[in-house]
Amino acid sequence: MERFPLFLLCFSLMHDAAISSTIQSISTTQSLTDGDTMVSAGGTFAVGFLSIPEGSKNRYLGIWYNKVPSRTVPWIANRNAPLNDSSGVLKITANGTLALHTHNDTIIWHSNSSGIAQRPVAVLLDSGNLVVKEDGSNDDDLKSFIWQSFDYPYDTLLPGMKLGSDLTTGLTRYLTSPISSDDPSEGSYTLQLDIVGYPQFCIRNGESRTYCAGPWNGVRFGGIPQLKHNTIYTYYFVYNKEEIYYSYELENSAVYSRFVLTADGSMIRYVWSVTNKSWSVYLTLPTDICDDYGKCGAYGICNVANSPVCGCLLTGFEPKVPEEWNQTDWSDGCVRINKLNCQDDGFVQLSGLKLPNTQRASGLNNSMSLEECANLCMKNCSCTAYASLDIRNGGSGCLFWYDELIDIRVLSDPQQDLFVRMSRKDIDEIMKSKHKSKNKKVLIIAFSSVISVGILILCLSFIVYRRKKNKINYRSMRHSTERYAHAIEDQEEDLDLPLFDMATLISATNNFSTNNILGKGGYGTVYQGTLKDGREIAVKRLSENSRQGLQEFKSEVMNVVKLQHRNLVKLLGCCIQAEERMLIYEFMPNKSLDYFIFGLFLSRYFSFDFYLPTIIF
Repeated sequence: MERFPLFLLCFSLMHDAAISSTIQSISTTQSLTDGDTMVSAGGTFAVGFLSIPEGSKNRYLGIWYNKVPSRTVPWIANRNAPLNDSSGVLKITANGTLALHTHNDTIIWHSNSSGIAQRPVAVLLDSGNLVVKEDGSNDDDLKSFIWQSFDYPYDTLLPGMKLGSDLTTGLTRYLTSPISSDDPSEGSYTLQLDIVGYPQFCIRNGESRTYCAGPWNGVRFGGIPQLKHNTIYTYYFVYNKEEIYYSYELENSAVYSRFVLTADGSMIRYVWSVTNKSWSVYLTLPTDICDDYGKCGAYGICNVANSPVCGCLLTGFEPKVPEEWNQTDWSDGCVRINKLNCQDDGFVQLSGLKLPNTQRASGLNNSMSLEECANLCMKNCSCTAYASLDIRNGGSGCLFWYDELIDIRVLSDPQQDLFVRMSRKDIDEIMKSKHKSKNKKVLIIAFSSVISVGILILCLSFIVYRRKKNKINYRSMRHSTERYAHAIEDQEEDLDLPLFDMATLISATNNFSTNNILGKGGYGTVYQGTLKDGREIAVKRLSENSRQGLQEFKSEVMNVVKLQHRNLVKLLGCCIQAEERMLIYEFMPNKSLDYFIFGLFLSRYFSFDFYLPTIIF
């Protein structure tokens, strides 16, 4: 009986091993069943069956990040045909075609192999690319791949994936949004390379463009100023006779980053945060209302700093339908006031803009200068504008437009100039307007300069005046102080009266604080103070409004000295410094005699009847 539980445990472990295992590859003799997982060599990615949303009966064959705690799925095979149970099996045929079978052996998804392998195997590379190749061939040998998941993206662009077109095979690689986070089926948004005209990447909702990134200028896509060289990834754009595509590679393989087209038609670059254990947003497109495709219509320009955001491109254009324009419907854009006549036209340079939609544009000769571009554009009456094709090394090559200019906006980090074809009359008006604006600026600058110089002269005059006044005051103060000091020194010899300096009294009275005031009178204010030796003093400070002069002050000092008595408050000294005159007495902590005669103390015990006989007799 004791052996029976052990037997059940062993059976359970064997059953789990049977229904859940990790395999290295898929071959004609090794399939991938629901419960199996195939992990890349470095353990970065895994492929297997999963439920979306989690807990749902809908089962999908997908690839996910194997080392990220929250399951993140960058590729799904059967996004439009989910399994409704766990009976799915992924097999590979003898000619190298991957096929997803149901429980009754119905194929609901299969790969489109570009070739045939003698011994085909399917393996998952550490880049997240599921490939079918010849068994034993090197994983880096792209020529041995007869099929790869990177050629058929889901909603995510992984490092090393190409987004664009193979001009030789006709293969187009693009992203398609899911319907929602709980439904990976194909949504209505796509991100793909428009190769009509001059190539540019656009997001479409069905057939309608919602956002375009602008043409590649040798450094970045012109409409994405946020796309800059960084420490996370390196991006590049390839445009030759064989293929046109955008791709990127990570600078550090330990960092995870992915580019996703969301269900609402946004492009978001995520970077995995090891610290927060979550995906953080690194870049989002579109960024604002002016990124909406053709927001201001033909020959309109969008500026988020303005209100309203839309305006006509230049003087010489006006709203096509003013009534709708004034009601913030800018879709019809602007039209020329004066028509072009081809022979007498010119070009107006505009800076700080996203270049117009390039569907009716073409690039030419990467070595031509802007002057040569202008000459070629002028000779073609259909040419409406031109710009440098490559902004590196001062600019080279030509990009020409042959139709209305649309999807223009002001950029925060402009790098490219646009030269718009205008009639001679419009150019003259623009030049007059610029001349008036320049004159106005000159007048403003001149007026501001005059005002500034005037203020500067007044300030300098005031400074000179104050310095002269301070010198006069200083000399007067110094002479007055010396005169007063000599006078007191003469009296000091006769009266033996100490002379206190100002610094000592400031320290003793806490800089003549209002908290130290004992009383006020017509002569001035009396402050309580404490000398450094601990003696408490009363400082009588002559008021500035007092008319008492030096002689009166000396007389008072002499009289007080002569009247020294043990029953009178003792005069300890005096101070004469600058315009200050003060007498320093000993402090009476028990208050003065008048307090005891007329104050509240005796009124508690003696009435007026007590004093009356004293007054009479």
